[in-house]
Amino acid sequence: MDLNGIRLLVADADPSVRTIIRRCAEDEKWALDEAKDGIEAIKLLRRKRYHLLILEVELPIIDGFMVCENLNQTPNIPVIFISKRSSEEDRLAAFAAGGNDYIIKPFYPRELVARIKNLLKLSGIVGGADQFLYSGKIKIDLYSQDVYVNNRRIKLTPREYNLLLFFCRNPNKAFSRSMLLDLVWGRQFEGTDRTVDTHVKSLREKIKPYQNYITTVWGYGYKYEVKSVL
Repeated sequence: MDLNGIRLLVADADPSVRTIIRRCAEDEKWALDEAKDGIEAIKLLRRKRYHLLILEVELPIIDGFMVCENLNQTPNIPVIFISKRSSEEDRLAAFAAGGNDYIIKPFYPRELVARIKNLLKLSGIVGGADQFLYSGKIKIDLYSQDVYVNNRRIKLTPREYNLLLFFCRNPNKAFSRSMLLDLVWGRQFEGTDRTVDTHVKSLREKIKPYQNYITTVWGYGYKYEVKSVL
């Protein structure tokens, strides 16, 4: 199981907990970013892409549940909740919010690492899944989340990446703008058709000269088709 290039985000108000998790990440040679409250976590999620998120339930300002429910730009990211609460109701609330695992404080660092590796494997990020997704002249590294056009690496925002990944995984199918908002941005995202149009325009610009891979279905939405470049 290849775990190189894994990037995690931990959001916890307790610096000692963040230190423990940081040391675990360093031992595994994973990259790690830290947030001490929900606002910091959301800001980091808007700027960067992560393979897994570790969220304290009782985060200040915006709690862990709300952060998880608003993972619109990275809808498929695995989430581990950590909390001092141990009741069945608390666990069920975490899973209802979109969590994939739940760990009670204090926890064993080695157990946390094992759970992270298991989720990365189950999600197809590492082990048992192809590392690269090829679509015409576009190559996506599913581990590092890097995108290449004609073997040239391009820089995408998290939402642009997820939109392109969705298109590449669902070729030759027409999707309305509202469907794209729901499937790529998430049900809780309060966007408009203009949101989709803006991101499609930006994505087309970045994948030139293959911008015609994303075709407009007039009066409806968009479709992704691999076409030759004239």
